[in-house]
Amino acid sequence: MARVVRPRRQWRRLLGVSTYACALFAMVPHLPDDRPAQQLAYLKSSNTQAGGLFGWSVAVSGDTLVVGAPGEDGYGAAYVLVRSGTTWVQQTCLEAWNPHNADWFGASVAISGDTIVVGAWQENSNATGVDGNQTGFASASGAAYVFVRSGTSWSQQAYLKASNTGAGDHFGTSVSISGDTLVVGANREGSSSTGVNGAEGDDSAPSSGAAYVFERSGSAWSQAAYLKASNTEASDGFGSSVAVSGSTVIVGASFESSGADGVGGDQSDNSAQDAGAAYVFVRDGAGWSQQAYLKASNSGGGGAFGGDEFGTSVSISGDTAVVGARWEDSAATGVDGPDNNFAQRAGAAYVFERAGTTWSQQAYLKASNTEAFENFGESVSISGDTVVVGASWEDSSASGIDGDQIDNGSPESGAAYVFTRTGATWSQSAYLKASNTDASDLFGSSVAVSASALVVGAHDEASSSTGVDGDESDDSAADAGAAYVFALGPGIPGSGCPGEAAPTCDSVPSASLGFSISCPTLTQTCDTVPIVLFGACATTQFDVPPPLGCGYCDFLVDQSWGSSPGGFVVGTGITAGFVLCVQ
Repeated sequence: MARVVRPRRQWRRLLGVSTYACALFAMVPHLPDDRPAQQLAYLKSSNTQAGGLFGWSVAVSGDTLVVGAPGEDGYGAAYVLVRSGTTWVQQTCLEAWNPHNADWFGASVAISGDTIVVGAWQENSNATGVDGNQTGFASASGAAYVFVRSGTSWSQQAYLKASNTGAGDHFGTSVSISGDTLVVGANREGSSSTGVNGAEGDDSAPSSGAAYVFERSGSAWSQAAYLKASNTEASDGFGSSVAVSGSTVIVGASFESSGADGVGGDQSDNSAQDAGAAYVFVRDGAGWSQQAYLKASNSGGGGAFGGDEFGTSVSISGDTAVVGARWEDSAATGVDGPDNNFAQRAGAAYVFERAGTTWSQQAYLKASNTEAFENFGESVSISGDTVVVGASWEDSSASGIDGDQIDNGSPESGAAYVFTRTGATWSQSAYLKASNTDASDLFGSSVAVSASALVVGAHDEASSSTGVDGDESDDSAADAGAAYVFALGPGIPGSGCPGEAAPTCDSVPSASLGFSISCPTLTQTCDTVPIVLFGACATTQFDVPPPLGCGYCDFLVDQSWGSSPGGFVVGTGITAGFVLCVQ
């Protein structure tokens, strides 16, 4: 038995004062078969009603997920559910502290650990900044609300408004959070400024859009940056989607009209109406700057069916970003297929990878059953080496996982597609449908994925059941909405260092079969390279099943099992349900 990398004194320091102490989490239960995914839960509001739109937005972090229902009771709500063992239960229902009819609270949601942010893009206050005074009216200016959990109880921590609140700006159209950093999109903000922290007040570029970065110190939030495109123009919709991972933010502008292709192209030609773009910003110390201007490798704009709307959706995990273009027109299928314009508004998604400070396109993703008008790319989410893409207008009447994709018997029932990366190569690993597929349910209108679960929203699903795993079949509550939780297969829920992706496991832990666990690429600075550790961090020695040993978090690993960059390849002897930590 050989000792793992670190001396004992370093572990003691980590356990006492390090910012990046070990995070504990449990392995998922053994799956009953070898399918790449399985549905774990069918979720409904505890207050199901027609027009509630439960599932309009979804987000997941570890064993907690949040589902937005912006139509519920006219005011909107967001539901928090947690996993208890193998089941999901509702923990709370979040509502705005200043509810008004048609605020669309829950139109966007995001979660990181014990913090949730909820957008309400039609909120009408004219307050500015954090916890501002509502002394007047600014129709559809928008707001975002931050909630935090202590134990099992949630409370509102902050009420966020733009620093330049204006009527019709739609602040809260999109939200994202990573640790103590959150970003809010306002896709109809009208300033003509460019870049970071420019002039906010001229309103000479209507609906050009903006994004706002907020940072938390202790329990206090403050605005850290006001982001605009580097080529701001009216009606570009910058902020229609946002995502943050560590110190990197990506912002989609789905109506931007440059005809450039790829990364860092000419931003000024405006020859491809509504082709769309995405912009990457990074934090360096206390300041933010634009790092990249992203376009599709096959930008398309104008024409009878409009532009591709690249930037409809964005997601980022470490050095990998994915951008959806819901109206891209190629009839290609799978990964990196030929570009053509034979399937109007079929949709596409694009994966970009960063090396140092340079971004490049790594993959061009299409559905395995591409057809016109399917909205593939309307929603995207990434976690580590897994991407999920929603296509809410897909028409198959299949149900469950990897069913018949070609019958088209349920128009606009919707689907979601899971892609996984091995090395630098992406492939489709699952085709997901609802367990109660029905026409016009729009399954895939929202998606979220973490190491522990995948969630798909279907905001027009019509069952009147309530809670978890109720009756799926009655269809008596039009547009009530639903969400579906899937397991991606064997894996490890939870996270590594705060703000980092989770480690991944390639099969169910077993006492007799081999498997491997590897660490993610870090986006923040930990004390050394990431190391997977088996057992539970403790201040005294304790027994673990052979062939492992542990004391004071000095874990012993049989080096004959070998190692690989970024993590250990591990052999037999770990049973499902065993506890581990990662640093």
